[in-house]
Amino acid sequence: MRLAGLVLFVLFVAGTPAPAMDARFKAMLKTLDPELRLEQVCDAEAMRTIGKDRNAYRPDRAMIGALARPQIHGDTIVGSGGAFRSRGKWYGFSFTCEAAPDRLSVQSFDFKIGVPIPEEKWSAYGLW
Repeated sequence: MRLAGLVLFVLFVAGTPAPAMDARFKAMLKTLDPELRLEQVCDAEAMRTIGKDRNAYRPDRAMIGALARPQIHGDTIVGSGGAFRSRGKWYGFSFTCEAAPDRLSVQSFDFKIGVPIPEEKWSAYGLW
């Protein structure tokens, strides 16, 4: 189910103007159970925040639970096993993501990028 949500998000992002993407993404999020909604909104925020410096990274995929299961505390999710793909390479990252109570938006997102993930480990983590 998590993969289906991520695939839906990627499809909505591709070629969609920002305001329309936001509305479509929020509509899609409303169809998900609250835990999956929290993961998806934080996946999207990871891509947006990490990609702010376009010279450093250009994430096109992010999964906050790729390398290790994150911990959920209310509307906050914390983990050290996130992964994002940029320019054909996967990188690990740790994060804290606090969502709004409805889990349709992020109130704060802090992260630290780790080292690149070796390509020979991608399939073991479900990275593509």
